[in-house]
Amino acid sequence: MQNLHFPNGLNAEKFLAEYWQRKPLLFRNPLADYQCGLEADELAGMACEEAIESRLVLEKHGATPWEARYGPFDEDDFSGLPDSHWTLLVQDVDKHLPEIAKLLDYFRFIPD
Repeated sequence: MQNLHFPNGLNAEKFLAEYWQRKPLLFRNPLADYQCGLEADELAGMACEEAIESRLVLEKHGATPWEARYGPFDEDDFSGLPDSHWTLLVQDVDKHLPEIAKLLDYFRFIPD
């Protein structure tokens, strides 16, 4: 199991007792030793697959502040995006890429 870098000398037990579902806590760089092998292009490619749920959320200035677009997407959807103020959300990446599933090891101490 991987370990989060807890702030202020906390550990998992104390975090669960004092903070979990009780009050906020800011973690700065909690995954300092985690190396993500996923490139943005690979994530975008996953969003183009029919079997993988994905969505784009874009900031806009109108009657509603945000617009959601649902995948699957194609390359043109990404080439037409602005430089900022959008995000791509891809569901269940850990189920499709085992190396990303390792990220969940950091959070195994949290109750189901």
